[in-house]
Amino acid sequence: GQTNLKSPQDIQVYVVNTNFTLRWNYTGNDTSVTFSAQYRWSEDFETNETEWKELPGCQNVTRTECDFSSAITEYYDTHHVRIRAERREEVSPWSSIFEMIPYCIAQIGPPGIELQSINGVIKITVSPPEANQVRKMWIDHLHFKYDLVIWENSSNAEFRSQSVFPTDIIDDLAPDTTYCLKVQATLPLESQKGLFSPIRCVKTTRKVNDLLCAINVSVLALNMKFHLHWNNQYKQHVSYNVQYLIGYLKKLHDDYSGKWLNVPGCKNITDTQCNFSSIITTISGSYYLRVQAMNEYNKSCLSNEVKVDPLITNEIGPPGVNVDISDVLLHIRISPPGGSESEVMRDHYDLSYRVLYWKNSSNNEEEIKVKEIKQTIGTVSDLTPSTLYCVKVQAFSEVYNKSSHYSREECIKTPGDKILPLIILATFVTALIAVLLVAMPLVFALYQAYSKIKHVFFPSCQPPLNIEGFGGQLFSSPFLSITEELIENCSIIETVTTEEVNQINFKDYKHSKQSSRDSGNYSNDDDTSGSKVPEETLVKEIV
Repeated sequence: GQTNLKSPQDIQVYVVNTNFTLRWNYTGNDTSVTFSAQYRWSEDFETNETEWKELPGCQNVTRTECDFSSAITEYYDTHHVRIRAERREEVSPWSSIFEMIPYCIAQIGPPGIELQSINGVIKITVSPPEANQVRKMWIDHLHFKYDLVIWENSSNAEFRSQSVFPTDIIDDLAPDTTYCLKVQATLPLESQKGLFSPIRCVKTTRKVNDLLCAINVSVLALNMKFHLHWNNQYKQHVSYNVQYLIGYLKKLHDDYSGKWLNVPGCKNITDTQCNFSSIITTISGSYYLRVQAMNEYNKSCLSNEVKVDPLITNEIGPPGVNVDISDVLLHIRISPPGGSESEVMRDHYDLSYRVLYWKNSSNNEEEIKVKEIKQTIGTVSDLTPSTLYCVKVQAFSEVYNKSSHYSREECIKTPGDKILPLIILATFVTALIAVLLVAMPLVFALYQAYSKIKHVFFPSCQPPLNIEGFGGQLFSSPFLSITEELIENCSIIETVTTEEVNQINFKDYKHSKQSSRDSGNYSNDDDTSGSKVPEETLVKEIV
């Protein structure tokens, strides 16, 4: 049961498309050694019930590799492979088990290519890696993309890389020059790159310059309005048909030359421009356009093709701006580019807005301030009263790295400062209240003092003569008798000289005295007595 044969080492399986190759290393010095391999496949190896089978194509081989492509038919299941060395009846122990899932370790094979040199360009046709195979590792060949590397066949060649469709045109080439190229198939979604095709070389021809052809074909697109422009170099009568092709047709390996369609409104026109916005029915795909020129002899010539990716080709126009102002805020209302009906601009570009505002004054050093917002309504605070502010807005999309031109400037003047007049009014009212609070007690005190002084020194009435005393002697008691009624008696006292006394008509005086008594002006007189005062007494009173 003992053996001197060593087991194979470094077991590896290489898979290209559906081609499987088993390789290993053997370090023994034995001669006449052969190798045989076994495999098993199942979704569950834990039960150990799966039996090992001989691996077709890898029995009694003398080299350190074998092809077992015919044995593998399930590309998404787990497989085990092992191998041993054999010499007559003697065998080595089995190698370590190599585990694999074919699809996970498979490599994309090289595509097939065909080249044709015509009118200064190279027409290339690419076939998928498993085009002629019954069993396929890659089920949907439409997922493939093809990368091309091309260079001049010279000692100082420069390599140029570009993507190509299964049927495509390679232009911008020098005439009468040999170019070599190779193509690689890739699966971008799975980050897989395949093997390059064998290198193929072809010589270009000279391009015939047909004056009938439209030249400088270009697309101008603004706010999802698409226009095709071109130049005319033909001096005689010429008409144009603008044609388009839906982009996904170029991804197919079929001939799409008969699937070009005319743009509505751009058939048999003489203008060198065409509005093709009507054909842009989806923004997720791409379109190809070309111009067919025809003269009066029905000779035609096709221009170069231009590619249109709607969201990439389109440019963002300036937004609309309206400004309004309140006491403390500048209100900015923004209209999205393309107007309110342009839903594509709002929904797919995820627009933001860059607002520039500044004080429009003679001072050139006024700082321009920037504010970025997502909404279509913005405000600016910290405004200076009685100042002209100007605003302009730019729309931009970070997702597509696009920005519009700035809108036209909109200016508005802030109202005057209302705070200073309020402060002045408040100060005046406060001062007025303070003056009134101080002046009223003072005025009241002065009024009381004035009333007291006037009452004492300048009374409005005098006491009756019978309580003033006689002969210039004041009455000793200032109080009236309690039993008498308090009646204010007033009379006019005139100071006269002795000479004037002699001229007084005693009769008139007596009459006046009598009238005063009759009216009850002197409370000290006996109202019930009715007696008359002697003339001597009257003379004394007058004196």
